[in-house]
Amino acid sequence: MVIRVIDEVMMDQALELAAKGLGATSPNPMVGAVVTQGERIVGRGFHARAGAAHAEVVALDEAGEAARGGKLYC
Repeated sequence: MVIRVIDEVMMDQALELAAKGLGATSPNPMVGAVVTQGERIVGRGFHARAGAAHAEVVALDEAGEAARGGKLYC
């Protein structure tokens, strides 16, 4: 499997977003998510605290229709 540089960059961003939930998400994990269309970011999110929307939901809500056919890095 070939991993493109853009995939690595987006995963790094997802991990940075996840760190924003440090200490607040238990019993859930810290999660970050980035939604892209090509190389353009159209949505970002992280799991801010237990009981709040999960990262994927936040990122997809921010992206809206721009998420259709895109990629979700989580």
